[in-house]
Amino acid sequence: MLSTTLNGNGYQPTSEQLQVLQTASEFAYQIWQSRTGACQTFLRSYPLDTTLTRQQIDDLIQDYTLDENYQLGHETKVMSGLRNLRMLLMMRWVWQDALAVIELEQLTDELSEFADGCILFAKNYIYQQLVTQYGQPTFINEKGNAQVDDMAIMAMGKLGAHELNLSSDIDLIFIHQARGETDGDKTKGTRSIDNKRFMTRLGQGIIKLLDNNTADGFVFRVDMRLRPWGDGSDLAIHLSALQKYFSQHGRAWERFAWLKARVVGHIERPFYDDIQALIKPFVFRYYVDYSAFSALREMKSLIQNQVAQREDLDNIKLGAGGIRDIEFIVQAFQLIYGGRHPQLQVKSCLKAMQALYELKYLEETTYQELQSAYRFLRRLEHGIQAINDQQTQRLPHDAHWQHNLALTLGFEDWAALLNTLNYHRYHVNVPFERMVTERQVPDHDDELEPANLDEQVARLNDVLTEESHSQLQNFWQSKMVANLSDEARERLDGAYPVIVHALLAHQDQQQLANTALPRLIALLEAICRRSIYLVMIAENPNATVELIPMLSASPWIAKELAQYPVLLDTFLQQRYRHLPDKLELRDILRQQLLRVEPNDEEKLLSVLRLFKKNQVLAVAASDVLAERPIMKVSDSLTYIAEVVLEAALERAFAEIVKRYGYPIGQDGDPVTEADCGFAIIGYGKLGGLELSYSSDLDLVFLHKIKEQGMTTGENSVSGMKFAARLAQKLMTYLNTQTRDGRAYEVDMRLRPSGNAGMMVVSCHAFETYQLEKAWSWEHQALVRARAICGDKRVTARFCDIRRTVLALPRTIEEVRIEVTSMRIKMQKHLGTSQWQQQAGKFHLKQDAGGVIDIEFLAQFAVLAYSHEHPTLTKWSDNVRIFEEMATLGIWESEICQDLTDAYLRIRAATHQLALSEQSLLVDESLWTETRALVQAQWQHLMGVESTESRY
Repeated sequence: MLSTTLNGNGYQPTSEQLQVLQTASEFAYQIWQSRTGACQTFLRSYPLDTTLTRQQIDDLIQDYTLDENYQLGHETKVMSGLRNLRMLLMMRWVWQDALAVIELEQLTDELSEFADGCILFAKNYIYQQLVTQYGQPTFINEKGNAQVDDMAIMAMGKLGAHELNLSSDIDLIFIHQARGETDGDKTKGTRSIDNKRFMTRLGQGIIKLLDNNTADGFVFRVDMRLRPWGDGSDLAIHLSALQKYFSQHGRAWERFAWLKARVVGHIERPFYDDIQALIKPFVFRYYVDYSAFSALREMKSLIQNQVAQREDLDNIKLGAGGIRDIEFIVQAFQLIYGGRHPQLQVKSCLKAMQALYELKYLEETTYQELQSAYRFLRRLEHGIQAINDQQTQRLPHDAHWQHNLALTLGFEDWAALLNTLNYHRYHVNVPFERMVTERQVPDHDDELEPANLDEQVARLNDVLTEESHSQLQNFWQSKMVANLSDEARERLDGAYPVIVHALLAHQDQQQLANTALPRLIALLEAICRRSIYLVMIAENPNATVELIPMLSASPWIAKELAQYPVLLDTFLQQRYRHLPDKLELRDILRQQLLRVEPNDEEKLLSVLRLFKKNQVLAVAASDVLAERPIMKVSDSLTYIAEVVLEAALERAFAEIVKRYGYPIGQDGDPVTEADCGFAIIGYGKLGGLELSYSSDLDLVFLHKIKEQGMTTGENSVSGMKFAARLAQKLMTYLNTQTRDGRAYEVDMRLRPSGNAGMMVVSCHAFETYQLEKAWSWEHQALVRARAICGDKRVTARFCDIRRTVLALPRTIEEVRIEVTSMRIKMQKHLGTSQWQQQAGKFHLKQDAGGVIDIEFLAQFAVLAYSHEHPTLTKWSDNVRIFEEMATLGIWESEICQDLTDAYLRIRAATHQLALSEQSLLVDESLWTETRALVQAQWQHLMGVESTESRY
């Protein structure tokens, strides 16, 4: 098969070999056709039946980055040379794999060695450029001597384990030794900068050389999201910061990531030892790590839920019984037992698997099945990626490529390949399901026995109204149920006893089975066609008993679940029992986003929306159970929005930088991921920490970017255009309607000049507008404004501007007139009509004595008294403004407490009405006392007649 002929140009493959290449890969065959001469020459030097050593790879990298004078080329030549070398190597590797003349371990090792070589070349190349500009980075060591700072590049994931596949991205983390500054000397033509900035630019340069997609393609896609704090954090972290992160913030899932961490190339011994001394105790525990079990259960649950959500059998990595499941099994054992058994502290999945077998943690049959499945799935993964050089693990849908892939892997046809794939998936799924199992046991197991079902159904029929009984019958007799597949119908029948039991339990406790039933039927209609959710119900009887009261208590919850059944898992896992704080929310979303490829915008939008919906529903469930006070509920809803905004900004910034390069900050240097020159300001309910379940977000975008300066990328744009496109991308991420809904409705009307103004403005322009052009109502709005996320320098500048504007000298009478005038306008436009008032109706928000009156009193207080009492500008929420007014003695403590109590009482009611999908227009008789109190305080503090007489 490997016989070839030698001609003047190089190797001439046989027609059979060319046919194999054409069958296996459209990508590699096109390289051969378009560059036949170069390919022949390359294969003459590096024949298909030989392996490559690291020395040969390094020599190739050196050769392909030289210019016509055999000197190291300039950046454009280097980028082009590396990309052309990758093309030739990929053509060779794809061909070798298709011909089955290279072992899996040899192929992944060569790919990994090439990645290592390119990374080290890029590091040295960019380092030398930076040294000529800034000098060498230095720090003061423990002995008080100046020492040159170095950067260690950590290979994570597949590269860390030398398991890179044909179209892998490379996960990297940059670590340097310590804070310090470069030894630049202006007399020598260099200038000093701090080490953080030097290392950031070094990292940016490495990423640019390898990742930028030019006319010649790319070398490797670089993914930096595994670094501490993820996207939006410093590109490089120093040792002491890493130590602090591991000890205070490191999560269980990050132990999985760092298990495969490896230093690329050689660094000096003390630095290397320091890194290992941090990583080893973080990943491995000396004793058997039983504490890891709960975290592993969570991770396993996350994997299972994603499989259930996708029902994605085409994905050989993420689908059930795929590569990820094998890696989870192996790495879970490594984390638990690796501290006691050093032989488990290896990076390679196959080597770790062998060690587990030798230590008797895996039975021989399981070991053989897992390693056989792993080899098959990795070979299949290579075959899939070879077709078009795409980073995918999905089986092809095209019949032509299905057939070709089957032939390439040695099968007669596609059906034979699928049979083998399903065989391996089954043998992976069995041990995966056994790992850290915690199956729920029903409280009353005997009641769910089939023999008792008839009795249960009879009891349910007795408590159902005629209308409910008819609805249930119509469901069972519907075309939808009749047309279910055998599997789905079997699952529905399996879940029904659990459902009947839960309805009866709800009837016994609250007598509300008839309220819950129609909402439950709507949910069943939504999930029957994706019957994995029926399995969830059947396997979680206790949680289903808890679900039914949610449906009867809140039509909003019921509707959300029916519209987005993927959210059902949150309820059945009962995650609403613990509402995560902001740090936990950030970590949950970060884990989910790590599974989204950088260029997969559709998946990104889906993750952001489902995260938001899941977390908001958990808060709603907690609210229904009355487990938390209203301020805690609002805090949780606000944290969710803040975390979504952070993630959206980080992803949008990375996307725009990839397209245009980095903009220049107002300090004259390019901005970085950690200091991006852009910030999001929240107004209204977001700014005031009082979000509700369907609140929109009032946002303003600020920047500190040189508007006329050009970005650093090849496709360069002005700083103003960069900021505008970043703002547009953010709006796309948040506002776009997808099948999973919107993340948030965004309202930008509070920006300078409103809808007529720019979408993003500089801090200077914002300050000028607020001081010279803003209306009084805009200063009222500024009271409830707060920096949410982004560049700390921008957010600090915003806080300074806000403080200055709110503390401008104003007379109390002037503020009173402006606030009262605005309140009258709002009530006329938005309050209840005369006939509604005559009917005894009261709008909790807009009417006199409602929540707007209380908010306006807080805003009046800040604008009227901040000039003499600047501490009033500190808070953006009404409760703490009233607390500060009482502390300062401006208003009596009793007045402030009465307003706070009334405010929280109305807010709690608005939340409950939202969950019940009822209007804020309520019976006035229920609110007479609260309303009278607010009106009396308005009259007392604003010095005008009661609010009723105003309108």
